[in-house]
Amino acid sequence: MSHHLIPSMPARAALALVALVAVAASPPTRAAAAPRADTRLQAAVAACDPQARTLIERAVAIDSGTGDAEGLDAVGKLVGDALAVLGAEVHAVAPTPPGQGHNVVATVRGQGKGRILLVTHIDTVFTKGTVARLKPHWEGSRYFGPGAGDDKSGSVIAWCALRALRQLGFRDFARIDVLLNASEETGSHGSRELMQAMARESDLVLNLERGVPTDQVIVARKGSAVLTLEFKGRAAHSGLEPEHGRNAALEAARVALALGGLADPVKRTSVVVDQLHGGDKINVVPESAFVKADVRAFSKEEFDRVEQAAAELARHPGIDGVTITSSMERNFPAWPHTATTDALLARVRPLFAELGRTLTTTEVGSSADVAIAAETGARALDAFGIEGGGAHGDGDYVDFDTLAPRAYILARTIMEFGRNPHP
Repeated sequence: MSHHLIPSMPARAALALVALVAVAASPPTRAAAAPRADTRLQAAVAACDPQARTLIERAVAIDSGTGDAEGLDAVGKLVGDALAVLGAEVHAVAPTPPGQGHNVVATVRGQGKGRILLVTHIDTVFTKGTVARLKPHWEGSRYFGPGAGDDKSGSVIAWCALRALRQLGFRDFARIDVLLNASEETGSHGSRELMQAMARESDLVLNLERGVPTDQVIVARKGSAVLTLEFKGRAAHSGLEPEHGRNAALEAARVALALGGLADPVKRTSVVVDQLHGGDKINVVPESAFVKADVRAFSKEEFDRVEQAAAELARHPGIDGVTITSSMERNFPAWPHTATTDALLARVRPLFAELGRTLTTTEVGSSADVAIAAETGARALDAFGIEGGGAHGDGDYVDFDTLAPRAYILARTIMEFGRNPHP
C-alpha cells in the first residue's frame, strides 16, 4: 500500500486549513436582489389621487341602493363617462329581470395576449335618503359614506389603474373589461348571466371588493342563502277565547331559537335569524308568521344539510294545529380556497414586494361576485380594491392612504397577466 494515498493527520489538518482560507478569501455570495418598483407607474397612480377623491365624492353622493334604477343608472353614467375619457368603449346592459338599473361594461383594447376582467358593483345596501342622513365626509385619509368602501371605491381604483396604464402607454394585453354590476348586494341576479359570459372569455378575473387592512386579499368566501319558514295557525280573540287559537307567532319564536342549532362551528357554517314577524293586531292570536335566516357556508353540502334539517323541523311543529313550510333560496355559491388561487397569488406576491410590502391572505364569511365568476372555471382573485371597512353600516369608509399602493398592485397585476396570461 502506498503511503501517499492517505494523508497523515497533520497533513489532513493542513489541507482543511487551506480550504478554510480559500473559502474565506472568496467573494461573498450576493443575496437575491429585492424586486424593484416601477417608478413611472408609482408616479402615475399617485397623480390620480385628486381626481379619484372627486370621483368617490360624486359617486357616494348618489343614493344607489339595489333596485333603485334611477340612482344606479346615475352612478353607472358617472363612472362610465370617466372610463370613456380613458378611451374605453362603454355601453349599458339591461339587467336580467327582476333586476333594476343597468349594468355597465367598459372595454379597453390592447395589442397583447391577456384578457383581464375587472368586476365591481355600484349598488349598495342603503335606502334612498341615506346620503342626506349620513352626510358623507372626510376624516383624515378616510372617506365615510354609504357604499364608499363597499363598493364604489372599486370603480375608483379601476379608473385609477387604467388611467396610469394609459399614461405609461402600456398596451401589452388583448383587452381589459370593467363590469359595473348593479345588483351584487342581493345576489347579482340582474347581472349573473352577463358576468359569467364575460368570465368565460377572460384569462383572469379580478374582483375589486375593498382590500382588507393591511395588505391582505381574500382567498375564500362563504356562499349565501336565505332560509324562509312560514307558519299558519288559527286566529282567535286574545281575551275572550285565546284557547281556540293556534299561535303562529309563538311557534315561529320556538323554531327561530332552534335554527341556531343548525350551525356548525367546526365547518364554519352559520345560521343567523335576521327577520322574525308574526301577527298584525294586538287583540288577535296570530294566525300567520314567518322567519328568515341568513345561511353561510363554505360548501354546497353544508347548504344541503341545513336545508334538509330545516325541512325536518317544519315537519314537526310544537303547537298542534300550526303548519310550517320551509324553503331555501341560494344566492352566491361558495368560493373555497383552492390550489389555483395559491398559484395565482404566487405571481402577485412579488408585486407587493416591489413596494416593500408582504401580501397576506384571509378567508371571510361574506359572499361576493368572485364566486359567480369562478363557478364558470375562470381563474379569479378577490379583494383587489382600496382598503376600507365598516361595510353595510353607518361607518362604511374607504382609506385613501391605500389608493396609490393598491392601484399600483392592480395595474402591475394587469401588466403581469396581460403580457403572459398562462406562463
